[in-house]
Amino acid sequence: MSAGSSTSSMPGDRDVTIYEVGPRDGLQNEKGIVPVAAKAEFITRLVAAGLPIVEATSFVHPKWVPQLADAAELIELLGPDGRKHPVLVPNERGLDRALELGCEHLAIFGSATETFARKNLNSSLDEQFAMFEPTVARARAAGMDVRAYISMCFGDPWEGAVPVDQVVAVGKRLFDLGASQLSLGDTIGVGTTGQVGALLDAFNAAGLPDDVLAVHFHDTYGQALANAYAAWQHGIRTFDASAGGLGGCPYAESATGNLATEDLVWMFRGLGVETGVDLDALVATSTWMAGVLGKPSVSRVVTALAGSA
Repeated sequence: MSAGSSTSSMPGDRDVTIYEVGPRDGLQNEKGIVPVAAKAEFITRLVAAGLPIVEATSFVHPKWVPQLADAAELIELLGPDGRKHPVLVPNERGLDRALELGCEHLAIFGSATETFARKNLNSSLDEQFAMFEPTVARARAAGMDVRAYISMCFGDPWEGAVPVDQVVAVGKRLFDLGASQLSLGDTIGVGTTGQVGALLDAFNAAGLPDDVLAVHFHDTYGQALANAYAAWQHGIRTFDASAGGLGGCPYAESATGNLATEDLVWMFRGLGVETGVDLDALVATSTWMAGVLGKPSVSRVVTALAGSA
């Protein structure tokens, strides 16, 4: 599966699809600006390691996420393949930039809670749909594939536990705008395996089957890998992950890194589940990026395998 394939389809030679978010979600919270050439090499190495989908960047205003101010330069630096990598857009202005560069796949990022919508999107819970509707409509009219993220699916640092029916209502509205896939995010990493099953059951009951859903776990409480396993047992086959466990959330200080791609690949290898990922190449890539960032990887598998090399 090429990096430009629809995120809602599954290739025959993979049992699961890993949606790599390291270059965007992973790097966006880094305080030191990573050189654009290093970002391009990171993406190129991830693709070479067999990651079928690598989200490259976000066309958000540089004021809010300075790390991604070089989004257009990065896409151009990646050459013809640059436009095939998914990009996150916050609104129509972001879409305009993506269209100018010929991007083929984009993602929108909604909130399941009122407080996070106001802090992250500068809109109310209901107003976010009015913002996303023309963005998605224009993108679809231009032939772009659209993925919808929903954040704070299990808990919110300001509001606490988020009711399942609220998450489902918001998620379904986002998906129904015209997305091909809905990614369910545990933005602050508080979810547990029982909650994962309950939320997925609720989405299924609302008409969204497992094959249009993806999961996006953070590891704040050390539950990300267990939650991914629970989602896989339920029937989910697309998993967001970040090489080396990079990441956090600039608008939620309690959020720590994403589920490490290497840890996910190691788990699936043990289950006999094909990911199509060359784990050695991926570990080497995360070890290299750790050197660029000047800090060790938080991935347990990277630490184990790099240390034994």
